[in-house]
Amino acid sequence: MEFMRDPSDRLLRLLSLLQTPREWPGPELAERLDVTPRTIRRDVERLRRLGYPVHAVQGNIGGYRLSSGTAMPPLVLDDDEAIAVAVGLSAAATAAITGVEDASLRALAKLEQVLPSRLRHRVTALSEAAVVLPPRDASTAEATTLATLAAACTAHEKVRFAYAKPHSDPTRRLVEPHQLVVVERLWYLVAYDEDRAAWRSFRADRISEVHRTGVRVPARDLPGGADTRTWVTRAMPPRDVRARLLLHVPFDQAAVQIPTWQGTLEPVDDASCLLHTAPDSPRHLAHRITLLPVPYTLLDPPELAAELRTIAEQATHAIRHL
Repeated sequence: MEFMRDPSDRLLRLLSLLQTPREWPGPELAERLDVTPRTIRRDVERLRRLGYPVHAVQGNIGGYRLSSGTAMPPLVLDDDEAIAVAVGLSAAATAAITGVEDASLRALAKLEQVLPSRLRHRVTALSEAAVVLPPRDASTAEATTLATLAAACTAHEKVRFAYAKPHSDPTRRLVEPHQLVVVERLWYLVAYDEDRAAWRSFRADRISEVHRTGVRVPARDLPGGADTRTWVTRAMPPRDVRARLLLHVPFDQAAVQIPTWQGTLEPVDDASCLLHTAPDSPRHLAHRITLLPVPYTLLDPPELAAELRTIAEQATHAIRHL
């Protein structure tokens, strides 16, 4: 039998095998690593001293497996896994979840310190080349709320919480949680609302005071056998709207100054024309309208007036001290 010359490399390969969700008989590990079963036992003890909770099961069908421990030992990641973790942490720093941004940045900094230079350069290049747009709605969900709801979904356990819709007082809900889903970077809880005897989707950023009741119930299926993401998407009100604006410049002038991505133009008279905007969310559409280089009047829809008013108030406040 040919022994591996580098014990550290062998230890990493052993740890990589043990991280798979199964039990490994000692002889099989010895065969995989081309060593004796005695060497495997010594390596397992070394892993335990390093803090890895390697559990041994006795008997003919026993073996070794890596169980959950109380400490966080060093992780062993291959190149693709390291890149995936780094990208995930970078995205989490700008995610629509409150309370994970700083922790994600700290974890990313620690990971980058130990990444090989070839991987660190790839992660840095991706960070510099990528632009993360904010969600259409700037609201964020609490990490602790998501964790509690996720645990209740897994356990099929009823939960109570306060739910606050815009411009209304919070209401108390008792639901059977089904699953969490992310749509357009917003978190939703799909659940069966017992008080209303109907399926509902709840925006997680509007949920507070979550209480697990300890009462477990059989899992329910969504109506029509739909998957969760499809059900949420269908249940959501349309988020895309169009606007109609009167531009106080002639059509020919507007055609030169207004970019095509803003929408389509329609002549009215010698001094004005209409702009029919491309569809977008109300918030983003309002910001697009403020980029127009010509005077204009909003004709419809009325809900955009509130968005434009907010932008105007913020701008006025920003220059108040000048």
